[in-house]
Amino acid sequence: MQCHIKSRASCLFRFANLFSFLLFAWFRFVSAAANPDPDRLVVMISVDGLAGFYFDDPKAEMPTLRALAAEGARASSMKASTPTVTWPNHTTLVTGMNPARHGVVGNNYYDRATRKKVTLISDPVYDKEQIVKTPTLYDLAKAAGMKTAAIRWPASRNAKTLDWAIPDVATQELLLKYSTPTLLPEAKKAGIAVFDADKPTDEQSTRLFNLILREHRPNLALLHLIEVDHTEHLSGPRSPEAYAAVKEADELVQQVWDELKKDFPGKATLFIVSDHGFSPIKRVLLPNVVLRKAGLVKTEGKKEAASASSAVQVVPQGGAALLYVTDEARRGEIVAQIKKAFAGVDGVAKVVGPEELKDYGVANPKDDPHAPDVILFGEMGCTFGDTAAGELSFNEKPERKGSHGHDPSLPDLHATFVAWGAGIKKGARLGEISNTSVAPTIAKLMGLTIPDPDGTVLSTALSD
Repeated sequence: MQCHIKSRASCLFRFANLFSFLLFAWFRFVSAAANPDPDRLVVMISVDGLAGFYFDDPKAEMPTLRALAAEGARASSMKASTPTVTWPNHTTLVTGMNPARHGVVGNNYYDRATRKKVTLISDPVYDKEQIVKTPTLYDLAKAAGMKTAAIRWPASRNAKTLDWAIPDVATQELLLKYSTPTLLPEAKKAGIAVFDADKPTDEQSTRLFNLILREHRPNLALLHLIEVDHTEHLSGPRSPEAYAAVKEADELVQQVWDELKKDFPGKATLFIVSDHGFSPIKRVLLPNVVLRKAGLVKTEGKKEAASASSAVQVVPQGGAALLYVTDEARRGEIVAQIKKAFAGVDGVAKVVGPEELKDYGVANPKDDPHAPDVILFGEMGCTFGDTAAGELSFNEKPERKGSHGHDPSLPDLHATFVAWGAGIKKGARLGEISNTSVAPTIAKLMGLTIPDPDGTVLSTALSD
């Protein structure tokens, strides 16, 4: 493969992907568990946006989650990956790796080669094998001869190692194309309403998930519930609407728990997790306005959007913004200008430069061209937009009342972790954990090994 200087980063990235593929193939061989128990089941349910603070909030009606915690293990909070958004964190939950290694850098990113922004959320463009660079739990389980299932799990589109799957996509065309062909007819026969990708419901997902558990008896099954997150975006966290959505999610978890106790007595382990917490939103920050005034962003037409020829491209991630320097020859100079431009800007809590990215589990763009050069973190109550119009660096009338993406060290951005069932120590209290430890712990229970994870097995949660 010939690499010109201009495309050196892209070539290195392709080499890294080839290496990851070969490494993954080798681990498929060495990590297989001997004689997996066909009746052994580990279930992970992600309640998207279920902030850790709800657990101790008396207004949050969560009798099922609290009962599971009383009979099993609970973390006081779970720190998410950077940025605290859905796609990278769900990938961390099934790999045990930070985004620097698994490669899903955000809900979207800037492609330096094409000079265009790429959307990852709802999997409209890429299959799982094209974006996830490290082995997942379901890859390892399948390699060990186990059966796998996932309903609406992010970054899993067309995964060859899922036996039964409905992807988390936004169009009916993609849903029909990438769902396991037998599943939707099977759901219809069982009286489950036809899936509508434009208006998916957690109730449909849960009913189909239980059908898979009952009829197909997988060894690893993943379920993604989305309505708490959607409601918090529209109405804000701790709102009456959010509390109602939390209650509904808790009731759906109860349905799965009942299924496990009935069909897998003494054989099932249940993990309830979330991907991030939430912040109420009162202000939208506009970094492109700041960068335009600093001469780093150009505008065209109505001057609302940054031009493709700008020295910096901004990719908002809710309470964070990923900044990409497009002029590699002037990278150091431009990064210094960015830091100067945002020094003291109201609402910007932190400017993370290239030398600090590794501290947040984010790759250096020299190693992964999808990674940003700089990350902006907003203060609680702030989110980022991408307009370059106007003179003010903020908008006081945000359309959405809640968001996430902020610095994962903020307590309100912490997620939820509860574990119950076979192999889990009753009454275990874990304190604060990292979400990189979830996958290694599940792997341990299944007799699998994740190669060199960023997290560690949560031994204090295990009964043996």
